[in-house]
Amino acid sequence: MNPALTQFGDRMTHLTGVRAIMKDIIETLRSGHGQDFINLSAGNPVILPEVERLWRECTAELLASPEYGEVVCRYGSSQGYQPLIAAVAADFNQRYGLNLTDRNVLITAGSQALYFFAANALGGYTAEGRLKQIVLPLSPDYTGYGGVTLIAEALKAYKPTIDRNETQHRFKYRPDFSQLEVNESTGFVLFSRPCNPTGNVVSDEEVKQITALSNRYNVPVLVDSAYAPPFPALNFTPMTPVFGSNIVHCMSLSKAGLPGERLGIAIGDERIIQVLEAFQTNLCIHSSRYGQAIAARAIRSGALADISTQVIRLYYQAKFTVLETALEAAMPTDLPWYLHRGEGAIFAWLWLDELPITDWELYQSLKQVGVIPVPGSAFFPGLQEDWDHTRQCLRISLTATDEELATAMQRLAQVVERIYCTANVPVKAGM
Repeated sequence: MNPALTQFGDRMTHLTGVRAIMKDIIETLRSGHGQDFINLSAGNPVILPEVERLWRECTAELLASPEYGEVVCRYGSSQGYQPLIAAVAADFNQRYGLNLTDRNVLITAGSQALYFFAANALGGYTAEGRLKQIVLPLSPDYTGYGGVTLIAEALKAYKPTIDRNETQHRFKYRPDFSQLEVNESTGFVLFSRPCNPTGNVVSDEEVKQITALSNRYNVPVLVDSAYAPPFPALNFTPMTPVFGSNIVHCMSLSKAGLPGERLGIAIGDERIIQVLEAFQTNLCIHSSRYGQAIAARAIRSGALADISTQVIRLYYQAKFTVLETALEAAMPTDLPWYLHRGEGAIFAWLWLDELPITDWELYQSLKQVGVIPVPGSAFFPGLQEDWDHTRQCLRISLTATDEELATAMQRLAQVVERIYCTANVPVKAGM
């Protein structure tokens, strides 16, 4: 049977961004005919023994407790499991000097669901037919933002400014406030911090500037904090979560070791929380109560915050060091390659300026030598202008072993050097 789809059905059945690329990656791995691949595409976190042990212990506590049946065998509140809400509020109040109540917290079925709720409750067409835009102030950003809205034209991203150090072969994206526009047509602003895919951390001052600009028009700012402190604390540079009347702090426990339980946490003004909760009620009632119950234990005890800074952060920070050291050793210094400064998350982001081929073609060439990264063009959702830069980047996962990362960077360097030499690209002065 070939069902007739609505406009929304047609949009939501199309794979977007990395999900579309992953289909090709899976087929490549299946049809490798014995070839060994170094898979640098994964977004799945590494199962770290200390983290798995924490969740096993929390599960054992839940199994032994009298509340087990109440948690697993009954429906709950759409807002979330009350002990988890209380644990989150207490932790943030103590840690950041806030005054949160249970009305300021919402538990969702993963943070992706949270952005879907916001995109379609606050973005799209109003009852009067006016388009309310979802503004991404810094592109590239998380590829999943491209699939959350039912109204494609609602998504609008802005090009960044680029701080480049040609001698060190490093660069950093920054919001371009000379171009960024937030006005009465903006539904909400959304960005990740630390950023998937680049590892960029928007500074505290830049966050405050974005929120001040948005506050003029009573526009909510959703800060995607899936990699931020206090858990999983995957920031490699000092940063402080920023809170305010128009900020919704959006967290995920996926990179804290619970991706399978789909747990997202929103912290913000209760009027926004109520809107998002109503959307969740209609869609799926509530998130997994089992996952919420073990998360409540891990947060309340302080164990999750401790293991985030003492284990999870250190593990991926060391992986980034392995990757950048291998790149520096293997990449020719006279080529225009730039690694984004490693400020957080579980990925590295490589820019190859004046790349003679597209990122997709480079991806195909790297597969031939057994290396699978992700083409960077998937990470510019909502960018409405053509920009060569979108076809010059790669996302590289830090989830491989040290040996795999070092070998992969050597192979990548050889392929890149051959491509530039074959095209006879002139080297920039000062390189």
